[in-house]
Amino acid sequence: MTIQSISAVTLGTHDMARAVKFYLAAGFELRYGGPNAKFTSFAAGPRSSLNLVRADGNASWSWWGRAIFYVDDVDGLHERIRAAGYVPQAEPRDAEWGERYFHVTDPDGHELSFAKPL
Repeated sequence: MTIQSISAVTLGTHDMARAVKFYLAAGFELRYGGPNAKFTSFAAGPRSSLNLVRADGNASWSWWGRAIFYVDDVDGLHERIRAAGYVPQAEPRDAEWGERYFHVTDPDGHELSFAKPL
């Protein structure tokens, strides 16, 4: 038995409307829910999802890791995110492990990386 793929990553948010705005700006396609929903799902490739769940106002979290998504155009997405008013951690760069990538933190503090194999 081997792992075939990831179905979904689910992240908590304190402000669904703010989070939905960020993920739409980052190029995710809305599948279910939206700014006023308790649960929202975005396409993250043909068979995977990135989900958001509205957290209790008392819930808190700290750095947990990073979700990495492959995209067609790392530099184009970097510019799109910047144009929408979000601040990536650095300019895209080529990594020694064979990917071009950049990181950005969503409004709830979740770190995302967008990459493309070189």
